[in-house]
Amino acid sequence: MLPLAFLLVFRIGPDVPEVKYIQPQMASTGDMIGVTFGTGNSIFYTYSKNDGESFATPVKVPVTGKLSLGRHRGPRLGFQTGNVLISAITGQKGGGADGDLWLWRSPTNGETWEKPVRINDVPGSAREGLHAMTTGNGWILAVWLDLREKGTRLYGARSTDGGRTFGRNFLVYESPEGTVCQCCHPTIALAAGGAIHVMFRNSLDGSRDMYLATSRDGGLSFQQANKLGRDTWKLQACPMDGGALAVSANNKLFSVWRRESKIFVSLPDTRETQLGEGKDPAVASGLNDHVYAVWTGKNGSLEMRSTEEDKVQQLAPQGAYPQVLFTGHRILAAWEEGAGIAIGTVPAPSLRSATDFQ
Repeated sequence: MLPLAFLLVFRIGPDVPEVKYIQPQMASTGDMIGVTFGTGNSIFYTYSKNDGESFATPVKVPVTGKLSLGRHRGPRLGFQTGNVLISAITGQKGGGADGDLWLWRSPTNGETWEKPVRINDVPGSAREGLHAMTTGNGWILAVWLDLREKGTRLYGARSTDGGRTFGRNFLVYESPEGTVCQCCHPTIALAAGGAIHVMFRNSLDGSRDMYLATSRDGGLSFQQANKLGRDTWKLQACPMDGGALAVSANNKLFSVWRRESKIFVSLPDTRETQLGEGKDPAVASGLNDHVYAVWTGKNGSLEMRSTEEDKVQQLAPQGAYPQVLFTGHRILAAWEEGAGIAIGTVPAPSLRSATDFQ
């Protein structure tokens, strides 16, 4: 494994020793980068206007109730028409006893926040605490693990008015065996032409494999969900690891995910390619269709493999729950480090072809 030092690392740490910042998420407008993360029952937001070289002092989002946080739970971030959008699941009891998916909107880049809007239309149905949110095509889209009926299903909702309201919830997928994998987070991505891609871990025939469901009519209907990868993971448990999606500039959909102790990348309807060993992978697509996968290695290090340098490289000796983002100019990674959040600029090695993963 080759060491690869970050060009620049910015660290955000709590002022109180007992507090720990966790579960970072990033988004970019092209001119600005946003980061959200959680601690306890609080959500924070910060931003950079110099492409990740420094970040503003984090501001607190006005959350009430108990926040779902940890193991890929926690806030998600997006931007739309000058608004900062943060989604998260909270409840009065917490701990899976209750929980609704809310959207907070700030038209002032975090200085003020409007009253949150509930996304799930059956109260308490989002109590598992796992969801995904994205923006694009004039939409705000969210998907979550839903418990409105017996078994865990995948539901979604769409807003066409900037998050002021959400339409009627739609069913993305229900397993013929009664439940999808109960504790793996879903992932959502928008492609050119408005296609909505949702990745989730299924529970079928004694296996816990990743599946992809696609809608081409704004979420009114979803095509048959298809399994990702050719092999399978026989497992009668939940690995609590849902992977990530990235759409490249030429509309290729890359997925990264874990099977057993290995990290894989795949395109739909192709054989998976093993990237390395570890857990909690994230992925981004940058310039010239280059793809960057980042994950936590088996020894706790932060590792990356990309089509610019097609070999596993160590980004940091320790790093948990990484995220990776193309800002429009560079690749950033964010991860849990100690009690805080670290954000690093990934250096670009020699150029290679995006087909080198396949």
